[in-house]
Amino acid sequence: MQKEKWFKFGVAIIMIFLIIWLGTKISFIFTPLVVIITTLFPPIILAGVLYYLMRPIVNFLSKKIPRTLAILITFIAIGGIITGLVFLIGPKLQMQFDNLIKNFPGYAQILQDKLTSLSQNEWFQQIQNDYLSIDKLTAKFEENAQSMFQNIASTIAETVGFIANIVMVLVLIPFVLFFMLKDGKQAPKFLMKILPKKHQVEAEKILVEMDEALSSYIQGQLIVSFCVGLLAYIGYLIIGLEYSLVLGVLAMVTNVIPFVGPWIGTFPAIIVGLLTSPLQALLVAIVAVVAQQTESNFISPLVMGKALNMHPLTIIFVLLVAGQFAGLLGLILAVPTYALLKVIVSHLYRYIKLE
Repeated sequence: MQKEKWFKFGVAIIMIFLIIWLGTKISFIFTPLVVIITTLFPPIILAGVLYYLMRPIVNFLSKKIPRTLAILITFIAIGGIITGLVFLIGPKLQMQFDNLIKNFPGYAQILQDKLTSLSQNEWFQQIQNDYLSIDKLTAKFEENAQSMFQNIASTIAETVGFIANIVMVLVLIPFVLFFMLKDGKQAPKFLMKILPKKHQVEAEKILVEMDEALSSYIQGQLIVSFCVGLLAYIGYLIIGLEYSLVLGVLAMVTNVIPFVGPWIGTFPAIIVGLLTSPLQALLVAIVAVVAQQTESNFISPLVMGKALNMHPLTIIFVLLVAGQFAGLLGLILAVPTYALLKVIVSHLYRYIKLE
């Protein structure tokens, strides 16, 4: 029995879990590793996203000029584009955002009045129960608001620390990105040298497929999100929705999260429309549906195709689990992580079968 493959595989799994459990018990070893990983994780992930966006440009330019010069030219060009966009849409975006913040108390009062009038409706009172009580919801909101003001000092301190971390990450990203673009091709070769020769061919196939899956997903998802944000912005302009640029940018950013993101980005727009009139809210919903149907039927098939080859139901289950474990970050990283694991597991299964 000890020579059976399933027995060896089971022993290996048990040993892995045993090592992890022992690591958690040895805090002076395990804790520094966690700190290192959590510190390096944000700049590496963000630099990795930019790496897959900039790599095609750098590869194209490096055919004509030295790679280092190609990277510097790409940095300057993208920096110029970002600067131009800031000067082009930045003032309008800031003005709409400032107006939204300034008018927020008035909008909150209007929304509260609408909720109060809804709670006094006879039909609503018939279906209202203890869990949907407006009074209880209002009391809960006041209780949370009081606790928020009580903890405002700690919140400010956490915010300052968060901003400091963001600044540090933004400073590190260009350096990490530069060396990823310059020496990124050396990483697979280094891994090949570590592995035994009989496993190198299969490992190279896994790395190539993982690279293709990540590249297709990141490039495609960002292009699709930009198109959805642009469609939403144009639609909001047509129906005359206030803060159309801010809400369009929000739709673009949240669309990065599969399935859930489009609804998150649409909800604030519907609220703004509802504060104007029910008809405006309906028009916002129509714009959102048109944008999402255009994205799902035309843009995504054209840009992404079937690169990941994942069933929609599988994506939903992956998002549910990832959101439960890691919140918003889990929702963003769930699909590409699953795609990588799928590549690894499929190759390992085929390799075991062949052995």
